[in-house]
Parts: sequence; C-alpha cells; structure tokens
Amino acid sequence: RALFIFWRAHVDLGLNWSPSLEIREKHELITKGIYKLIRHPMYASQWLWVIAQPLLLQNWVAGFLNLLIFIPFYFLRVQAEEKMMLDSFGEEYKNYMQKTGGVIPKF
Repeated sequence: RALFIFWRAHVDLGLNWSPSLEIREKHELITKGIYKLIRHPMYASQWLWVIAQPLLLQNWVAGFLNLLIFIPFYFLRVQAEEKMMLDSFGEEYKNYMQKTGGVIPKF
C-alpha cells in the first residue's frame, strides 16, 4: 500500500513534483486524486514504510533507528512545505487545509 500511495501521489502531481521545496512556473494546487483526501500522501507512504520496518526487520534496533531519523525530518520538512504553499496559494491553500488531513484523511 505504501508503494501504491507514493506512486499515486507522483502521478497526481505530474509536472508539479519536485524532490526539493520549490514552486515551479505555472505551478497549480493539486486537490484531485489522492490529494483530495490528504495533503501529504508521499509522507503518508513514508510513515507506512518507517513504521513497518521494525516489524519486518530481524534487527529491531535498525528498524527503530529509521523511525528516529524520519520523525524530525518529517516535522521540519512538512512545516517548511506548508509555509511555502500558504505563501504561494494563500486562502486557496487554507481552505484546502481545512478540508483535508495532512497524512491521515479527515472523516
């Protein structure tokens, strides 16, 4: 499921996808596909991988180390990304934030 979520996010973003935090020329706010449910599906898929690793690896220490490394990265990156999106899309992004969850859908 994690790999499917990651793939689906890439497909839905299309040319807007970037490995770095940047707003490209003609960048648009994507709110369709998996982005209709959550704002950060790639991070959701990474959470699934990181949580599954300690359960799947024979070495629990290595599995939990991945989790400890990922947690601060996640919070720093998402905070910067949310600020960038708010600066770029303003009220439209605020409305989108109210309708969707970050990595877990709002029901």
